[in-house]
Amino acid sequence: MPGPDVPALCLDCAADAPAARCPACGSPRIARHPELHRLAIAHLDCDAFYAAVEKRENPALRDRPVIVGGGRRGVVSTACYLARIRGVRSAMPMFRALALCPEAVVIRPRMQLYAGVSRAIRAMMEELTPLVEPLSLDEAFLDLSGTARLHRASPARMLVRLARRIERETGVTVSIGLSHNMFLAKLASELDKPRGFAVIGRAETLDRLAPMPVSAIWGVGPGLAAALERDGLRRIADLRARGETALRARLGARTGTRLWELAHGRDPRRVGRDAPPQAISHEITFETDLADAGLLDGHLWRLAEKLADRAKARGLGGRVVTLKLRRADFRLLTRRVTLDDATQLAGRIHRAASALLSREMAQRPFRLIGVGLSGLVPEGEADRGLDLLHPEEARRAAAERAADRIRARFGAGAIIIGRALR
Repeated sequence: MPGPDVPALCLDCAADAPAARCPACGSPRIARHPELHRLAIAHLDCDAFYAAVEKRENPALRDRPVIVGGGRRGVVSTACYLARIRGVRSAMPMFRALALCPEAVVIRPRMQLYAGVSRAIRAMMEELTPLVEPLSLDEAFLDLSGTARLHRASPARMLVRLARRIERETGVTVSIGLSHNMFLAKLASELDKPRGFAVIGRAETLDRLAPMPVSAIWGVGPGLAAALERDGLRRIADLRARGETALRARLGARTGTRLWELAHGRDPRRVGRDAPPQAISHEITFETDLADAGLLDGHLWRLAEKLADRAKARGLGGRVVTLKLRRADFRLLTRRVTLDDATQLAGRIHRAASALLSREMAQRPFRLIGVGLSGLVPEGEADRGLDLLHPEEARRAAAERAADRIRARFGAGAIIIGRALR
């Protein structure tokens, strides 16, 4: 426990809190750190975002486990913490999630609703700093350097106030990581969830990183982590001990150098106000390798639906559909096709991706499948030529738009496409 002279903030009222409890409100939720008021790079992550929004929309769900995802043969998009306590995790097959938590309420995703809440949270962040870099609907980086004079408060105090405001106005709780670069800020935000506030300072960087597993490094997925562990590299300290030259020789110059730098807590990136997105995508990693054509197509359809919902929510369309596959041997396959005109429709995205998948079925089983949309344009430029060029596509597009309107009025489960149940 840091000494009494270490800066401390109450996470419930943002007052200075040198004692075990806040002298202003009595809360025991206190953040203490020697560098608390000297750090300015933050990562904000909404806690179980989709489920939190659904509980806000329906207060009767507040004390019930909620899973947002597909039907019984679908997968989990997110789960509230009551469901996570029972072992439910994102990307888990729904049948397994319901076996672990049979009393859970399952809700199909409503991306347009979530996007609206995300925009409200984004507006609150931008009141503090123009340097906000979203990673997705539910997380973003903030650079609060140089804002203390304007707001008459340190970045840490502003972030505590921001977390309180988000919870009060949207019903969504957030966890915040504060550090001196983006990598460490994101890492810190995972250390104290939910409603957390964690700090990694400059002086402690190497010591804090040393015992962490290599999978804690941003971008080290299960495949790379397993390969590193087979080489005896289980902890971040092991990477530093191996040396940069050996890592470059084993993993290639780019990956080896990147891991070496991050193992030392070095990240030269700067938080930047986001440029127009170059691409949007969704993917899923299976718990066991999957070869069944029907199940693969079901996953592909759900990914196309999510991608289309996200494109519609952002007012975008895209000309290029990309299929991403990872084989059982971890080899990554990427295939793409350019459409006659841009689209934001799930049906068109699915048909394009399905054609790409059919050409790669001989390489089954797969451990990951993903779909992306690039060559992005405003939605007014998407799906414009269907009546003349593709009459059948035009009829399908009209049906999808009608289904969207019905779901918007009566709920996401009002219409479910048959293939989504695979």
